[in-house]
Amino acid sequence: MSKKLAALLLPVIVLTGCATTQGENGKATYGAIGGALVGALLGSQMDNDGNRDTGIIVGALAGAAAGGAIGNYMDQQEAAMRAQLEDERRRNAIEIQRIKDDTLKLVLNDDVSFDFNSAEIKPSFYSSLDKVNHVLSQYSSSNITIVGHTDSKGSESYNQTLSEQRAQAVRGYLTSGGVINTRLSIQGDGELQPRASNETSEGRSRNRRVELLVQGIGQS
Repeated sequence: MSKKLAALLLPVIVLTGCATTQGENGKATYGAIGGALVGALLGSQMDNDGNRDTGIIVGALAGAAAGGAIGNYMDQQEAAMRAQLEDERRRNAIEIQRIKDDTLKLVLNDDVSFDFNSAEIKPSFYSSLDKVNHVLSQYSSSNITIVGHTDSKGSESYNQTLSEQRAQAVRGYLTSGGVINTRLSIQGDGELQPRASNETSEGRSRNRRVELLVQGIGQS
């Protein structure tokens, strides 16, 4: 990259950060800056007039706008989830996290959502899933990957099947509540992604969970 181009791109990145910092932790900034960088890369390949520098600048501006829009959208969706699920968060029934690439992660903890060794959602958890459904229906420009997890008790094949069945059960409940099926995909990780030690009952309880990974449409 030429020094001239670098000098032109720097204000784009800086202004992108200044213009889009908002939300609980200003996370929209990262989407905009990431979009600017990706857009610059694509622009360098797509400029039809042979002016590579112009293509990079145009691509950076377009990418920043798209990335910032997704970041802002996910900021709003996160705020809505936190408001709707305030009671669940206080009881540690559902955890809400913002992870890389502006992905919103909801962790449905096992002790309130499923009985041991069961893939049937507890009726007492329906009202919590209804709240999740409400927000997902409001923010329809996002897709959701539902990932089931287990502890290491039992065989690996059994745990894999159970994790898939639990993910499927959550998808079924969400679609019955109005979330379009094509927005939802499922994945079973079985016992492969523990977040605590499987040597204690407390650790095994933390490992048994279903996660919802919510991404704005257009995120990679």
